[in-house]
Amino acid sequence: MRKLHRKPKLVHGVGVNDADYVVLPTGPDGKRGMCPYYNVWHSMLCRAYNPKYHARFPTYIGVTVCEEWHSFMAFRAWMETQDWEGKQLDKDIIVPGNKVYSPATCAFVSSQINSLLIDCAAARGKWPIGVKWHRQAEKFQARVSENGKRRHLGLFTTPEAAHLAWRKAKVRIVRTAARECDDPRVSAGLLRHSYRIEAGLVA
Repeated sequence: MRKLHRKPKLVHGVGVNDADYVVLPTGPDGKRGMCPYYNVWHSMLCRAYNPKYHARFPTYIGVTVCEEWHSFMAFRAWMETQDWEGKQLDKDIIVPGNKVYSPATCAFVSSQINSLLIDCAAARGKWPIGVKWHRQAEKFQARVSENGKRRHLGLFTTPEAAHLAWRKAKVRIVRTAARECDDPRVSAGLLRHSYRIEAGLVA
């Protein structure tokens, strides 16, 4: 009687774990570990294709992973060529607005660089980026994050003036990061972002 071969279970509906080793090994203490390459790959697929994740982080709705990286081993082969330890996988610093994880668009960056361009739209409400209504002063406050700390830029009578102060400070911060970055693709990407911020294309 012919045996029926089951199709391998897809990871988040698209990924194929084609590893020739155990990616979730059990240690001598009985605790299960995880291959660091598999951990990054699995997390990437989760951000792109997990509806529960999208419910918590709707900015990831519409994000996809290139077909090549549906294969775990193909992703691992690329990741092994990168400076990844202690860094985070990013998809939209090199190409502003990008929604596809791929070798051409992704890079590993430090958490400091990765947080440079976070929008935080839900927290800021209806005001432009970098602007908050200061209830006590009854003015608009401009703030910017720098080196992990929130810096006060001043109080303004209009949200537009406060946002302009944020833009000027943010351009300086992003361009400083671009100069100090040792990855030319990430450095060029940061400069592209700075031009968009300077031109008022980020609100």
